Amino acid sequence: MTTHAIDEQASGHQFRGQAIRTLLILGASGDLTGRLLLPGLARLIRHGKAGEITLVGAGSDPWTAEDWQSRLATSFAAATPVSGAQDDGGALRRICAASTYHQVDVTAQGALAELLAGLEGPVAIYFALPPAVSEKACAALEPGDLPDGSRLVLEKPFGTDRESAARLNTILSRLVPEDHIHRVDHFLGKATVLNILGLRFANRLLEPVWNSLHVDSVDIIFDEKLTLENRARYYDGAGALKDMIQSHLLQVMALIAMNAPSTLHERDLRDHIGTVLRASSVHPDFSTSTRRARYSAGTIDGKAVPNYVDENGVDPSRGTETLAEIVVSINNERWAGVPFRLRSGKSLGRTRKEAVITFKPVNHLPEGFTGVDSPTRLRIGFGPDTLALD
Repeated sequence: MTTHAIDEQASGHQFRGQAIRTLLILGASGDLTGRLLLPGLARLIRHGKAGEITLVGAGSDPWTAEDWQSRLATSFAAATPVSGAQDDGGALRRICAASTYHQVDVTAQGALAELLAGLEGPVAIYFALPPAVSEKACAALEPGDLPDGSRLVLEKPFGTDRESAARLNTILSRLVPEDHIHRVDHFLGKATVLNILGLRFANRLLEPVWNSLHVDSVDIIFDEKLTLENRARYYDGAGALKDMIQSHLLQVMALIAMNAPSTLHERDLRDHIGTVLRASSVHPDFSTSTRRARYSAGTIDGKAVPNYVDENGVDPSRGTETLAEIVVSINNERWAGVPFRLRSGKSLGRTRKEAVITFKPVNHLPEGFTGVDSPTRLRIGFGPDTLALD
């Protein structure tokens, strides 16, 4: 089972109902657009799945047409090949050449509506923006501002807290029907993350031992060498806990821990993920169940790294963490007593992106075995995509 969810979500061709004619990316000058959305779109085009869409970018930066074309060229060139890709017949070049960029304050009353009025509908609006900005942009819209059949696509984090997430849902439901709203976790677009479902439910080898009788612990780690990379405007207000653990790693944990759904339909998957999360808790003694830190000055691979608080745009008074770790208990029959450790950190000397399932030792080991006594571990790598049984 191989699925590229972020690629599919980036394309209007994949949406149910009337075909999307225009893909409007808000936050087009940001990191998310350059690193993920545009390369994902390029892969879809090469795969023949993008349809005849017009690509429009909008952002707060005063970019020229040449700046936007440079970003498109760089991001499209960075798209990794997809198996089964075909000759796009020049579609990638045509979409790039016809694409435009607009400097606009999407939170200003009427500004986004004016931009939408000049676009061919239906439009897929991809909010590659901080959650607070996305909420303000949606609040500035009226239902009549959107061409019929348009879709709203929002990145995680969805809101800044529970109250703002509920408020954003209310605003969105006023604009379009629920099945025209797409809430995207781009981390789940990693093929290996989604292949966890296939690994568990499409074979008979692992599922019988996928429980507390046989599993000692589960670690879900996303350590990276990347530093802040000019993302202070978003990251310094979020930190590692919100940016990675709350937004992405809890989803991975739920896929690893969930019971088998009856189908892979969105509702069944969502319900089973919700069941796992409702059964999850962190011990209230945070001194033993959590860790947080932030990187200081040093070097990584010979490159100088500044102290986090000295990075451009960082407010030291916020105390933002760049490493977070929590130990989660899933309080149900399958996982009672098994700790799930979730950790993510930036600017670390070693890149480590994997889920590790550590199995309990055998009940009896005959005398005579020699060597290192280490437990059996299943390693599921997120980048590069790997699978190994130690």
